[in-house]
Amino acid sequence: MTRYIACIHLHNGQVDDIKDGNSMNNEKLITNINSAIYYVKLFAKYNCIGSHIIKLGDNNDALAQLVLKTVPNFFQIGGDINEFNCEYWLKWANKIIINTWLFNDDDEFSFKRLEKISNLVGRDKIVVDLSCRKIADGSWIVTKDKWQTLTDIELSEEFFNEISIYANEFLIHAADIEGMCKGIDENLVYHLYKWTRNLPMNQFKIVYGGGAHDITDLALVERLSQGRIDLSIGNSLDIFGGNLIILKNVANGIKIMKR
Repeated sequence: MTRYIACIHLHNGQVDDIKDGNSMNNEKLITNINSAIYYVKLFAKYNCIGSHIIKLGDNNDALAQLVLKTVPNFFQIGGDINEFNCEYWLKWANKIIINTWLFNDDDEFSFKRLEKISNLVGRDKIVVDLSCRKIADGSWIVTKDKWQTLTDIELSEEFFNEISIYANEFLIHAADIEGMCKGIDENLVYHLYKWTRNLPMNQFKIVYGGGAHDITDLALVERLSQGRIDLSIGNSLDIFGGNLIILKNVANGIKIMKR
């Protein structure tokens, strides 16, 4: 069954959320009045298993460590995670999320780096975070550098089959609509299901993020993916200043819509 996955973004030592996927400049970030501790306790209260904390830039390590210790081994942690600090963060985090470090200076994806970190901590402790944009020929290309640079990776069945050897969870963002609250990318969600439907569900997980604007998006992702893909929701939530989705409803997931 498709579940709601919570996300907390830390930026300069406070909680922010992304308003516009076409820009990661400061003016496109919404600063929240509630503390990170408030959010982690709230998500733990609603048992939002699989939720994650992302460090955006510098000056976030101390806060990230504090909030992870508040609910040990519950949240995933991402943001500047690499082979040198991954074991440190797993003292308190349930999983590590890896993104930028997996690309070299030529914007090429490094399976060698992924294999190295997988051997260090184990496949079941790794989430690969990939943001993508749809290009003119209809393919989805993974991006880096705050979603502005296209890399050499095209999302496909072949790619997921190869990468699933080293990680068992993937966080896929639709960068073109991230934070806009105008609806999910249905075509991308369906293709994520199509590309991964032959991989065993108990050994493989995808979380999709981008554009969610209504609680019925959970049911839509459930239908498009036959329950194989979970949904990350950000600033459309009431707790992040939105007025489209109430946390206590979405935390109950599709069950609330079937009553």
